[in-house]
Parts: sequence; C-alpha cells; structure tokens
Amino acid sequence: MKHGILLHEHKDDVGVAVHDLKKGTTIGAVTLEGKKVGSVKLLHNVPLGHKVAMRDLAKEKPVIKYGRPVGKAVAEIARGAWVHTHNVKTLRWSV
Repeated sequence: MKHGILLHEHKDDVGVAVHDLKKGTTIGAVTLEGKKVGSVKLLHNVPLGHKVAMRDLAKEKPVIKYGRPVGKAVAEIARGAWVHTHNVKTLRWSV
C-alpha cells in the first residue's frame, strides 16, 4: 500500500498529508524513520501539509503531534477526518 501520511511520533493522534489526499481512499502512514504505522480510510479530501486523524478524538481531548499536545479538539473528530482550524484549537497561543 502506498503511504501518504507522515507521523512525527508513532503514537501521534494526527499525521501530515505528504500529497493531496482524496476522500474515500485508504492510505498508509509511516513515521519519519519509514516505519509503517497502519492505514486509514479518508473521510474528507485532505490538502498537502494538512493533518489527518489517525484515531477517533473526543471533543476537548488534547491532540498529540510531535509526541506532545499541540491543540484541543473543539468537536468530535473521527478517524480519517481532515484536522484543521474547524475542529482543533491550537495550544500555541493559549494562556
């Protein structure tokens, strides 16, 4: 299976699209080291550089990327969904 999602850490909640991804496609995911971490069926089109949920995420749950929390889900996010500003609030500028 061709991979199209890159995870910084094996247990990250989200991975990054390495090219434009099409809704309905099942696509593989790998770590930076090239280790396979499974596959996911895409629920939305996901543009290059945007995030994909690798597991279901409950509302208010921290979203893990780079092995650490980078945001909080502001809505329930299904596995395979496009993850962006419509469903995650960044922690970067939170006080």
